[in-house]
Amino acid sequence: MSSSSSTAAGNEPRKRLRDLLPDLHLGYWKPGPLNSLTDVPGVRVHTQEIFGDEGNVNTGVTSILPRENWFYKACYSGIFSFNGSGEMTGSHWINETGLLHSPIIITNSFAVGAAYQGIYEYTIKSQAATKGNVDWFLLPVVAETFDGYLNDLTQFVVKPEHIIKGLESVSSDRVREGSVGGGTGMICHYFKGGTGSSSRVVEGLDSKGEPKTYTVGALVQANYGRPQHFRIAGVPVGRILAQEADKEAESNPAIKMARDALEKEKDRKDGSIIVILATDAPLHPTQLQRLAKRATVGLSRVGGYGHNPSGDVFLAFSTGNEIPVQSISMERRAVDPFKPTPINVDLVDDSSINGLFEAAADATEEAIYNALCMAETMVGNQGHKIEALPLEKVKNIMERYI
Repeated sequence: MSSSSSTAAGNEPRKRLRDLLPDLHLGYWKPGPLNSLTDVPGVRVHTQEIFGDEGNVNTGVTSILPRENWFYKACYSGIFSFNGSGEMTGSHWINETGLLHSPIIITNSFAVGAAYQGIYEYTIKSQAATKGNVDWFLLPVVAETFDGYLNDLTQFVVKPEHIIKGLESVSSDRVREGSVGGGTGMICHYFKGGTGSSSRVVEGLDSKGEPKTYTVGALVQANYGRPQHFRIAGVPVGRILAQEADKEAESNPAIKMARDALEKEKDRKDGSIIVILATDAPLHPTQLQRLAKRATVGLSRVGGYGHNPSGDVFLAFSTGNEIPVQSISMERRAVDPFKPTPINVDLVDDSSINGLFEAAADATEEAIYNALCMAETMVGNQGHKIEALPLEKVKNIMERYI
């Protein structure tokens, strides 16, 4: 296995959507300085790719730490499943308690077990567990999408050590995008998809009534959708490109054969999308579940319908409060489990939450665009080739409308 890219990039340089179309309107809230999930203070991310020497392996891992002291200070969290043909481990516990106190790993469908074990091995190492004794509680959060068209899943190349490496290497830099991390082998609207990110800054007030800004960041692993459904800011870009591709396929049997094979595969397993939303606004679990639902708005703008075989699962968490966990163990008892004990938290008034909802939708939408715009053409498993979104054609189409 190799860490060098097996993608076959064209001559067209890749760029984020805002760089391609600077005048495009993408909502009323401004992005953060990085326009990335890591604009939310304390959130750190790492992406790594795994390639086979013969081009058949194209996969990877995206690692997210919600805050530095995630092990002892949980984040409030909420999950929404738009369509449940996918996996996000740890979701039962989040739905039960509204607490996230685990790293988040996003990878391919066949790597969930290795990622789950990797989180445990990382935690044993980082929390200095006594040999032979684990005196804490943790349910790892691992999400997946299916990359079997471009990646040979039967190789099971993702190992626990990849997870450990990723979690030890997280940073607050802008998230790398395109064919990287867990999104390495993913396909979106029949173009090369993958990892994308974006953020929005919302003006608000703190608990004392003083002006304060809050950030909402999104990270997506985009692996869903049909070409004719793809839209940018309402413009039917995918339908226009699909019509051009149909004409090209009429005169080129090889192109038609490749398109037919991809359509057959997508009919069987449409793909999926994972969305992770982070915010420093102090939201409680029910509000975060509502925030996660708004990712659906961003997805639908781009062209996602939540088809039957698609796993569209969204998680939102807030760093706005620190909720103590690991307070009871065999050797430690910070609270009496039979004596109800209040803690103090800040909470956003539901009546003032609309800006955060809009930010979540807008950031999700742009994160998907960035995944598509930054991904490069890839030749993968069994010689399958997925073209990158043709940016110059996209620019020419969009300039007719904006």
